Amino acid sequence: MSLKIGIVGYGYWGPNLVRNFTATEGCDVVAVCDRSEDRLAQVSKLYPTAQTYREFDDFLGCGLDAVAVATPVASHYPLAMQALEAGKHVLIEKPMAESSEQAEKLIAEAAKRELTLMVDHTFIYTGAVRKIHELYKNGELGDIRYFDSTRMNLGLYQHDVDVIWDLAVHDLSILDYIIGEAPSSVSAVGTSHVAGMPEDMAYLTVFYNSGAMAHVGVNWLSPVKVRRTVIGGSKKMIVWDDLEPSEKIKVYDTGVTVTDDPEKIYDMIVGYRVGDMWAPQVPMLEALAIEARHFIECINTKSEPITSGDIGQRVVKILEAASQSMKNRGTPVDLSGEGK
Repeated sequence: MSLKIGIVGYGYWGPNLVRNFTATEGCDVVAVCDRSEDRLAQVSKLYPTAQTYREFDDFLGCGLDAVAVATPVASHYPLAMQALEAGKHVLIEKPMAESSEQAEKLIAEAAKRELTLMVDHTFIYTGAVRKIHELYKNGELGDIRYFDSTRMNLGLYQHDVDVIWDLAVHDLSILDYIIGEAPSSVSAVGTSHVAGMPEDMAYLTVFYNSGAMAHVGVNWLSPVKVRRTVIGGSKKMIVWDDLEPSEKIKVYDTGVTVTDDPEKIYDMIVGYRVGDMWAPQVPMLEALAIEARHFIECINTKSEPITSGDIGQRVVKILEAASQSMKNRGTPVDLSGEGK
């Protein structure tokens, strides 16, 4: 029996959700909710079997099993909570809420009702990120020493969140998935170039007790689109360019070795290692299609999603700390009391 799923929000991301869930076995997109009549007219033209609604209450009452929320961040919590209280499984677009307190309430409500709560951290379902995760877990990278990411493009300006909450949220979820370590502190600086608008460029630094450090640059004002990450491990290093059509990941057998041999202490303490480069094969399937299947599978098997509400909450906590740091011109905010 197919699960009946509805999508609320048919703006930037909603059409992608409708398209992928429509193509996913085990579910039917039976309803779409949006305030715009023009957007709902597009839905009716493309998906004539889906019912359209302007009012969320009417949408929830049409016999849905699950709801995907793709609306502005400020509405994530009230819409998701209302859906959970109505007994619906919920998928929420990133970031899952405006605050970690809201995220915690959603997690508790889903647990109380034994419902699936999943966050749409899409990059975790990409072949590239899953391959990097595999290489790290297999020990091929060694200890991660640094994560350096540049994520920029021209727009889209957001009115309700700054560039950290819009773009850096991707890297924070990727870090949580790959490193699996709670950060000890975070520092951020940013600025806005449009009066009355949130910060449109920012730099975020995340510190870990293991010695690893992550640096993320995000920007809405770039003349070119850049999605490039360098990950330095003690054994190997990775360059991941998400805009590369084929060789998205390149693994370099390159690094430094430090000697503590007293016989060699007067020679070179740090030695450089330059080896081969190889590009592992990465599945090119659409990440959102994999994520949609995973959501349906988690509902049917009552298993915890890879991008659970817990991951969503941890990411929101870091975003909150980054916002606090940015207001204080980069003063680090301690996160050592937060558990993984």
